[in-house]
Amino acid sequence: MNDSAPHTEDRRGDSAGLDVLETQELVALIAHDHERAVLAVERAAPGIARVVDAVAARLARGGHLHYVGAGTSGRLGVLDASEIPPTFGTEPGLVRGHIAGGDAALTRAIEGAEDDGDAGALLTDTLVTAADAVIGLSASGGALYVVRALERARANGAYTVAIVNNAGAPLASSADQAIVLDTGAEVLAGSTRLTAGTAQKIALNAISTAVMVRLGKVYDNLMVDVVASNAKLRARALRLVRLLTGLDADMAQKMLDAASGRVKIAVVMARCHVDAAKAAALLEREHGSLRKFM
Repeated sequence: MNDSAPHTEDRRGDSAGLDVLETQELVALIAHDHERAVLAVERAAPGIARVVDAVAARLARGGHLHYVGAGTSGRLGVLDASEIPPTFGTEPGLVRGHIAGGDAALTRAIEGAEDDGDAGALLTDTLVTAADAVIGLSASGGALYVVRALERARANGAYTVAIVNNAGAPLASSADQAIVLDTGAEVLAGSTRLTAGTAQKIALNAISTAVMVRLGKVYDNLMVDVVASNAKLRARALRLVRLLTGLDADMAQKMLDAASGRVKIAVVMARCHVDAAKAAALLEREHGSLRKFM
């Protein structure tokens, strides 16, 4: 490989001959390699914790969180952002995912999109405010779309974070804080959708979930702001109300119905013997946290 290439492009001796391995051995090698993703995120945990606190503070003051990426990294950001509203009951725009090349790039490669720095700068000029937080994702750390997006967001006053898999990458120096997930070379040289992508996914899971915990979207280890949008989730909401109030199924369902399916409202109604409007006001006074009422 070229000496100037990022080390995620390196070729590993221990994975040579992939094409002649027995299938079971090939699958086991690829699967085992992802242990390095977990270790990389664990090593970065102190920095990730600082990011969580900074992002939560921005969102608590009315800001938004933006993920910006290209290729696999962009798809991972869009995926994480899309899962926040149903899991934590947020409005859809609170966490937003942006990928170089737009929505079409979610299902196919868009030629040259990650090299379009002007498009990245325009994105942040158009959609990001000084109140927001922006997390740029790039395994190599060199995607110009992401670099320019972060540079412009930082210049405009947003809090910026780079998540990269190469130390010293251009993206890392473009942000207020860099998280380096050092996963090394891939079992298939250069295919960062493998271990590097897994590490980024784990990091995003940790960041978004921990931010929502800090914003009062979780009680204990329970998903109390879940949006009950299908049969499975309606059953989960009912179980949660029963667990947290001790009510039988019929009474718990009546509380949920009166609360328009919102678990926390139903729980406060039951525990404080108030109607839905009063329960909502009590929760708002506690910044949405259920802990005070338990």
